[in-house]
Amino acid sequence: MTDDLLEETAIPLPEGYQPLNWFSGFARQIGPLYERIEEDGRYTRAFLVQEHHANGMGNCHGGMLMAFADMAFGHAVTMAYHRYWVTVRLLTDFVSAARVGEWVEGTGTIIGDEDDFVTVQGRVWCGSRTIMTGTGVFKALGARPGKTGQGA
Repeated sequence: MTDDLLEETAIPLPEGYQPLNWFSGFARQIGPLYERIEEDGRYTRAFLVQEHHANGMGNCHGGMLMAFADMAFGHAVTMAYHRYWVTVRLLTDFVSAARVGEWVEGTGTIIGDEDDFVTVQGRVWCGSRTIMTGTGVFKALGARPGKTGQGA
């Protein structure tokens, strides 16, 4: 699977996006994934729906969207607190489908924080079309080493 991570197969990215440097584990299996971080700390994560993300109808598989939502929503904990996190609960509503070849984006906003449990409201979209909405509860763990935006 190394060949699908080579530069020759890289897609042209929308302005401001950088590839996430996840070359092992689960994220490698579902990637490649991308991120844009604004100067004010807002972030957006993204991926291009490819054949390996698709279900039998040519839409992005719901499991892929759930995994992506988890990483997009939970990243709010990393950005706000620079801490590792694990998912406690993820509730989502599928609103529309994303087709192979479409660019999918997502982000989350912290709406509550109590005793290291952080509640995040999130949205996943494709262009102007909402694909998924949801809420996640994430348990904040220990501090992350290094620069914010480089991990899960």
